[in-house]
Amino acid sequence: MSSFKNSSAFAAALARWFKVNGRDYPWRRTTDPYAILVSEIMLQQTQITTVLDRGYYSRWMEKFPDFATLGATSEREVLKAWEGLGYYRRARFLHQLAQTVVADHGGILPRDIAAIRQLPGIGDYTAGAVASFAFDDQQPVVDGNIARVLSRIFDDATPVDTTEGKKLLWQRATTLVNASASARIHNSALMELGQTFCKPAAPRCTICPVKKFCATTDPASLPVKTKRAQITEVIEHVYFLQTSNGVLLEQETGSRRTGLWKLPALPEMKRFPKTLHTSTYTITRYRVMLHVHAAPPRLPILPSLHHSIIPHSDLTPLPMSSPYRRVLETLVNVSNHQ
Repeated sequence: MSSFKNSSAFAAALARWFKVNGRDYPWRRTTDPYAILVSEIMLQQTQITTVLDRGYYSRWMEKFPDFATLGATSEREVLKAWEGLGYYRRARFLHQLAQTVVADHGGILPRDIAAIRQLPGIGDYTAGAVASFAFDDQQPVVDGNIARVLSRIFDDATPVDTTEGKKLLWQRATTLVNASASARIHNSALMELGQTFCKPAAPRCTICPVKKFCATTDPASLPVKTKRAQITEVIEHVYFLQTSNGVLLEQETGSRRTGLWKLPALPEMKRFPKTLHTSTYTITRYRVMLHVHAAPPRLPILPSLHHSIIPHSDLTPLPMSSPYRRVLETLVNVSNHQ
């Protein structure tokens, strides 16, 4: 592991590069804590191109421009606006956070880092990101890009997903941000360096703007991780029942997608009804094979409080995960044209 004795020179070189070459994102044009927080929550486990190019960020900011507006909105509307981004727990936390900021802080995000960390759904990374980007507070941030950059600069093979590795990353990020003239610029630059030069595969070391500070001779081997996510195959059986009044749907109650609507589940059966549609989708570490069947002559389960016939006119505004939205639109369209 290399020592790093010239933190100020590194921070200055990084800032000079970023001021000329930094990408133009809407959340970089503002110091509004709410706008920055929304971007940070959306960008968790979601690519920038998805958030920007598909209009999720701009639509959200237009519909919910501040904490007060978001906090006063129903959860159903919030989930609907989030539809397609996945990981719906983020939307719920953002909704709860807005209500907390309104109730406890008069609709203004607190500047104190400890107070920010106390808000729903806020961890060390998000707290540091909001504090540095909105308030230019000298707070460190460590995401996947920054972890890769730091591992290579310090030539450190300590696994980044271990307790020791995480501790070292945050210590180094703290040292570097404290040596910078602007935490806002420094943290943004570190992230962008990982996105543009210090990439996971084929890093562009020869033209890296801070290459003279980097200690590694084998960047492709870093960072080291001990855990490898394994994909679990899952088979899901549901059924499609449409009447003149609408479509029978089931409201999800699990922790992952609570409040969203889906086609009703079928229990395990010796012989499933006719298959109407088959598709696959992924969610976190699961690859799901979704089989949609015709409704059995006698339903194996009685519709519960979580089941409801949804009128066709109400299907579009109903919050629903993207895989089910696509399937439902296909089946309703086909059924209406038979």
